Amino acid sequence: MRGRTPWDARLVAGAAGAAGLMALHSVVPNAVGRLGSLVETFLPWLGVAVPVLGVGALLARSGAGLLACLAPALVWCWMFGGLWFASSPGPHNLLVVQHNVADDDADPAGTARALLASGAGLVAVQELTPAARPRYEDVLGASHPHRAVRGTVGLWSAWPLSDVRPVDIRPEGFPGSWRRGMRATVSAPGGRIAVYVAHLPSVRLGATGLASAARDESAALLGARIADDPAGRLLLLGDLNGTLHDRGLGPLTSQLAAPAAGFAFSWPSALPVTRIDQVLGRGVEVTRVTALGPTGSDHRPVLGRVRLR
Repeated sequence: MRGRTPWDARLVAGAAGAAGLMALHSVVPNAVGRLGSLVETFLPWLGVAVPVLGVGALLARSGAGLLACLAPALVWCWMFGGLWFASSPGPHNLLVVQHNVADDDADPAGTARALLASGAGLVAVQELTPAARPRYEDVLGASHPHRAVRGTVGLWSAWPLSDVRPVDIRPEGFPGSWRRGMRATVSAPGGRIAVYVAHLPSVRLGATGLASAARDESAALLGARIADDPAGRLLLLGDLNGTLHDRGLGPLTSQLAAPAAGFAFSWPSALPVTRIDQVLGRGVEVTRVTALGPTGSDHRPVLGRVRLR
């Protein structure tokens, strides 16, 4: 019994640490290396600690360690169980698809066909190049005759667009040619809705931590524009380069509702481990987001089901 006591203590400490990190992730400091944002990017994966600790407890024959595994398991279910175990989404009257199509996609027409096959009435894309744009117009033009492109972001719609304008979300020091935001009003069958399409700056993980200052600044600029927008119904479709738990997206997630169900990991395409492609709403309900199959991009498209109230 005494030989197992150190294992009991280690397993209990590990379970308590995993549970505490999940539940109290917001208190992890961000001042050094954006450590808090890094933890929040992969927050659901902290649940992997449960089976790992559980196997360790079984091998060590530690009843205390096995019992301690309940703590992180319960915290994970409290935080993410609704996404994992949710029932079928409620009714929706609008389908939207969001996709960073990658500026190096060798088959833009194939990617456009995949987006068309989703059945979405709104198709939002980022990293759209002048060379690829005609391929999207050829594939989507018949079913989505209304389109708007500003810089490298675009929106194809089955319904008329109006009040189309760029949205400047450039962080300080970025050149004027960096244009990654736009807004349009869509006259959808369920009523008019403001739609923002955005691509926030990339983040990088290096020796000094997570480099996300530009992304955070851009999110704040976009959040201010949305806060000032008088539209009662609003959608944000974008590659936000951050997860819904990442505090760097707080200016957006504090005022826009997240999907009620679906993990929909979208990046990297070959083995998705996180969702940085988002469908968020105000005055509408995004009932579920689903990741679609791979295209020629390093992201996967995500399909959003939206209920216009």
